Amino acid sequence: MKVDGHCHCGKIIYEANVDPTSVQICHCQDCQTLTGSAFRVAIPATPENFRLLQGDPRVYLKVADSGSRRGHAFCGDCGAPVFRLPTDNNPNYALRVGGLDQRDELEPPARQIWTKRRLSWVTAIGNIPEVSSQI
Repeated sequence: MKVDGHCHCGKIIYEANVDPTSVQICHCQDCQTLTGSAFRVAIPATPENFRLLQGDPRVYLKVADSGSRRGHAFCGDCGAPVFRLPTDNNPNYALRVGGLDQRDELEPPARQIWTKRRLSWVTAIGNIPEVSSQI
């Protein structure tokens, strides 16, 4: 499936072909901190199926506790995270689902990782009262 992605301000634009069934949720502390949320949702894209169309993202290099290096690309203007770069132990990009125009067309996440770090209330989110738009 072809997807188009961008940062919040639109200065970084990219496209990729992805498997819409390969979405995953990561609950690790790095993902929580880097998103400012409870977890990160991403979909992999191989380097041959990814193309940066516009912009020059800034990269924050994080060395995990395991020693693995992770390059997190984000917009230097609006700060929006856009993707994780391929690494020595993972050859794929990890596209941030929130930046994809086709995010609602992707399949539900196929798996969750680092669940030992999942915030306790995440599994009960379906019981929280809803409002369809901001009041």
